[in-house]
Amino acid sequence: MSPHTPHILNGIQTFLILTCLLLLVSCQANNPATTQTQVKVARVVSGQTLEVVGMAEQPNLISQVRLIGVDAPDLRQRPWGIQSKEFLEESIGDLDKPVMLEFDLEAKDTIGRTLAYVWKDGKLLNEQVVKQGYALFVERSPNHKYDQRLERAQQWARIMGQGIWNPDRPMRQTSAEFRRLNR
Repeated sequence: MSPHTPHILNGIQTFLILTCLLLLVSCQANNPATTQTQVKVARVVSGQTLEVVGMAEQPNLISQVRLIGVDAPDLRQRPWGIQSKEFLEESIGDLDKPVMLEFDLEAKDTIGRTLAYVWKDGKLLNEQVVKQGYALFVERSPNHKYDQRLERAQQWARIMGQGIWNPDRPMRQTSAEFRRLNR
């Protein structure tokens, strides 16, 4: 064994550690950290859309927020559309208390609404609306962070006969079908 061998091994070990650290950091850059913002709800538009005040770049303007993964009945789909909106209003409660918006990979939809998961008092409202049978779960590519939770919530609502899944009064058309037929 050469007298230089320990120094060479230390150099190789240091190089390998630095390479691994750089690799870890570069992998994290492709997986952006969760971004969240606290806002106040100005009003509930429907079972899937809110108007909020306090978005970072425009703190005094009202912005529309669409709940990711939620397809609520159209307001004209009676009684389900109104019930869905009322449930979301009840879930939000006091409008003076803020909600937390959590963003996924795609922050806006094709018509400019902000896409978000909405949290209130530790509860994911997107999940609650689906779990209580006030909306359908619909995958919104590329936003998939809570798809499993939303899918399970819909399965539970279906099994329990909640809201739109009520066997005595089921919703017969999805909101997308309804909107397409009633433009």
